[in-house]
Amino acid sequence: MTAPLDVLVVGAGPTGLALAAQLRAYATPFRIVDRSSDRARESRAPAIQPRTLEMLSAFGVADDLVDRGNATVGLHLHLPRRVLRVPVFDVGCDDTPYPFLLFLPQSQTEATLTAHLAARDVTVERGTELLGAEPEGEYVTCRLRHGDGTEESVRARYVAGCDGAHSTVRSQAGIGFEGHAYPQTFLLADLEADGLEPGAAHTYMTAAGLLFFFPLGTPATWRMIAMHPPGTVGGKVSLDLLQRIADDWTPDSLSLRDPVWMTSFRIHNRGATHYRRGPFFLAGDAAHIHSPAGGQGMNTGIQDALNLGWKLAHVCRGAAPEELLETYEAERAPVGHRVRRLTDRAFTVGTGSHPALRLARTRLAPHIAPLLLRATGARARLFRTVSELGIQYRRGPASVTGRHRPRQGPRAGDRLPDTPAGLQRRLAGPGYHLLLTGPAHVWPEDLPPGGRRDLLTVHHLGPRSPWPGPSHALVRPDGYVGYLARGTDLAGLRAYLDRWLPTPYERLRQKAQDPLS
Repeated sequence: MTAPLDVLVVGAGPTGLALAAQLRAYATPFRIVDRSSDRARESRAPAIQPRTLEMLSAFGVADDLVDRGNATVGLHLHLPRRVLRVPVFDVGCDDTPYPFLLFLPQSQTEATLTAHLAARDVTVERGTELLGAEPEGEYVTCRLRHGDGTEESVRARYVAGCDGAHSTVRSQAGIGFEGHAYPQTFLLADLEADGLEPGAAHTYMTAAGLLFFFPLGTPATWRMIAMHPPGTVGGKVSLDLLQRIADDWTPDSLSLRDPVWMTSFRIHNRGATHYRRGPFFLAGDAAHIHSPAGGQGMNTGIQDALNLGWKLAHVCRGAAPEELLETYEAERAPVGHRVRRLTDRAFTVGTGSHPALRLARTRLAPHIAPLLLRATGARARLFRTVSELGIQYRRGPASVTGRHRPRQGPRAGDRLPDTPAGLQRRLAGPGYHLLLTGPAHVWPEDLPPGGRRDLLTVHHLGPRSPWPGPSHALVRPDGYVGYLARGTDLAGLRAYLDRWLPTPYERLRQKAQDPLS
């Protein structure tokens, strides 16, 4: 049996690869395996949201993704008798370096992350399946079967299930997966579509349902997603069927041709009853699956991984207490629940066959949608939600506000905005960051407190900062504000660090006093 690992990552889709990238950034001993020898195509809309790009920029891969993808700032909403040209992320996204929706095949996202890992001597072990995982004392004994049929036993402190809707890790952990399947069948194809205006995503809202065209770029110009027409017989997806849908559901003369790939799929709305049980963790589709409305799926999974990865790394290296791992479910489960609820509502309105819903799509939407989209405030709130820039952990146990809170700016638990421009890039890389605002002479020179120089970097911000006046903020490795206070009294900050980032000496002293801790 090989030497024990800190983490075994099961599943090498975008979620598992993002988790592996973060563990590698902290030099955490891990392996990443995937039962598929070659990743299958995904049926979801290949959209990367601004917040996901922000978080991936810490590894230097965001710019590579942007170079490969289609940065889209427009949506054409085709309603009966009119077309609304909706600017995407023109409001509510002025504090991000990525104010656009990036369309990119999921295979390209995976290829970028895989290349990033390979350049750092990490091999993704494809064709390796997890057969079983049994907790035994401090470790989990995992049985792996390789593509040549040989088996191997591996011990790991923690097992991260990033292995999809049919997660083996979730099954081994005994965690439930509750929800339902939608009755509709959907058709998907990557193809060419003559007659579509380029540079924008297109949504056709009809009485029968929704039809989407996303500007994919490669391996074909467009990705088409549509409901299987009601009353038709199922079977193999054909170009003739897709063309018939385009003819019947759109007023445009679209000509579909040269399909690279066609398939059909069903959609579920399900969530894990827990995101953690003992040494087992779930992320991505293993924890939540839902409709592709809003392009949230892959993004939510990647952000699960980047919330979990630094916490595992800090605990495994002895820099943080085990309690830090409890904050993963506390922070991410509510996010997964909200995404499932919102996508379910959007999906039901867009595809439901009830006469009232069909009436809403064909008669009411052409009148109501322009009014809603004209309201800048409402559109900004919508974009903050869809872009996932509005995700916050204010009620989480690791989000603390000092005795005096700054009157303006982000709060504890909020994402750190890119204000001034370039601030996020300045704070890229592993570790915590202490931001100090106001004149430099008001701050003590012996910072960071408690001799944490290997775990925490101090930054003095100029007059253009997210908070006015003398304030201090501790930014977590995932870009969220953990502690925030106004003034120069650092007592609250020290208490926060003593709880969540104790020095190695304090950790050793705690263990000496309580050997069972």
